[in-house]
Amino acid sequence: MAQIVGAITTSHVPAIGRAIDKGLQDDPYWKPFFDGFPPVRKWLAEVRPDVAVMVYNDHGLNFFLDRMPTFALGAAPEYRNADEGWGIPTVPPFKGDPALSWHMIESLVAEEFDLVTCQEMLVDHAFTIPMALLWPDLRWPVRTVPVVVNTVQSPLPSASRCYKLGEAIGRAIESWDAEERVVVIGTGGLSHQLDGQRAGFINKAFDRRFMDSLIDDPKWATQYSTLDLVELVGTQGVELLMWLVARGALNGKVRRLHSNYHIPISNTASALMLMENRG
Repeated sequence: MAQIVGAITTSHVPAIGRAIDKGLQDDPYWKPFFDGFPPVRKWLAEVRPDVAVMVYNDHGLNFFLDRMPTFALGAAPEYRNADEGWGIPTVPPFKGDPALSWHMIESLVAEEFDLVTCQEMLVDHAFTIPMALLWPDLRWPVRTVPVVVNTVQSPLPSASRCYKLGEAIGRAIESWDAEERVVVIGTGGLSHQLDGQRAGFINKAFDRRFMDSLIDDPKWATQYSTLDLVELVGTQGVELLMWLVARGALNGKVRRLHSNYHIPISNTASALMLMENRG
């Protein structure tokens, strides 16, 4: 059976992609952020996952406001990205894993999650930037399964529903009849608001409490409604829902191997966590 080796959660701000392209990793503004990643890359080199299940939110490259599914899952043999207008170079395509994708789809539908199934799809910066941060040579050593969660257009799925989705994803992966190592990656956040009267809003205290809760009390954030979360972390800060999905996939206790928190990066509280699945 497949094994979930752990989860990685990280921010995906488009400005990170421009910083990578311009070689600004040692710039004083960027260095505290990029310095968080070497321990995670070292862990990946040691555990050598075969597949990365990427939980992220699409920003209009594949789904737009006229067609925004609550949950979608890719089942393509390959995924490409395209120019979104952020000035981020496109990257080499990502190899898919249709066998695992269809196993997950069938398992999730059996657990009454209604998914949009994508046999062709583009992946945007919320997918590509975390991959470039984790494998900066852009030689992807893993096959990928994209999982899209709507955090853009109301109504959004609740924190509780997202955590349950993560649990179901974990059960699906662990029931896959293949000797494969899987890492789950959740991207986005943490607290930030990019528009309106609260533009620039960051809630460091909540971010820190949320990160700690993923280890000791992973359902803590599920007490909050979507509107509560918007108030607490900002309009775009609800991207923490992807972190909850990733954490939900780690069944049982986990160990925090590494974390980093840095503010601000492009008016965003940028954070990183590496959690080992202890079963």
